[in-house]
Amino acid sequence: MNINSIDINSPQRFSQFRAQTANYSKIEPAVEQSKKKSPAEIKTRAALSSLVGTGTVLAMIAKKQGFSLNPARIKNTPLKDWAIFKIAKKGEPERKLLEIEEKEIISLATGSVAGGLAGGTIFDKKNMKAKAREALTQLAGNVLIPVGFVGGASRLYGKVEDNIKSALPQIRYDNKAVKFINKFIKAIPAIGITAFALGAGIYTGNKVTNFINEKLFGQKQKREIKSSDFAPHVDDLCLAVTLMGAKDSPVVSTITRTVPLFLSIPGYQVGKAQEKA
Repeated sequence: MNINSIDINSPQRFSQFRAQTANYSKIEPAVEQSKKKSPAEIKTRAALSSLVGTGTVLAMIAKKQGFSLNPARIKNTPLKDWAIFKIAKKGEPERKLLEIEEKEIISLATGSVAGGLAGGTIFDKKNMKAKAREALTQLAGNVLIPVGFVGGASRLYGKVEDNIKSALPQIRYDNKAVKFINKFIKAIPAIGITAFALGAGIYTGNKVTNFINEKLFGQKQKREIKSSDFAPHVDDLCLAVTLMGAKDSPVVSTITRTVPLFLSIPGYQVGKAQEKA
């Protein structure tokens, strides 16, 4: 039997060995990749941590306003009479309701962002720099600065409100439709000022936080305004309805009850923030 000689210097043999070695080297990164949390998992945990933060502050606000946090008492209270679900009723002007105004909004937003940031610290540590930038953007740019703009504009308008309303035209006819139209006409200046102040506040907040993020974190890419940036300001819809003569109505208090849920969105945005590839 003839045995052909084997050329160990054959480039084909070396290439085959190198390819096999490369395949084995891919096993460890693949295992490492499988351990990484999926984006869906991070989003879920961000939502939960944000809700916990918002809920904690909401409970503190309810307690401060005289609502009981005693589990036994809450258990025996109908769901519709819980602080967060209780709404105004016609014929019950003295009905105690949970008040959510400027300072409560800021407190709830702070709890939301703190919850999202805490969740990020626990579940997604490698993206903490991105979460810190988003926390600044959400709290300062989307809450504190816009609320300051809207609150300041509202107080300034309050000083000249009577003069402006007296100068507005009114329809002289007595029926429900005309009364509604007249109320709407009188509300137009306040609604317009509120909308302008809110837009200006969010725009300014975006510019300010982009500047701070660039100087503090070295972030060169500018963050654009998102539709979710308006979520913390659903309470301004309450203001618009109130200005049309519906203060303490079921509609207004129902909208107000949704404010804590919308205020959990800033914390969610913080918790899921990641560095862009």
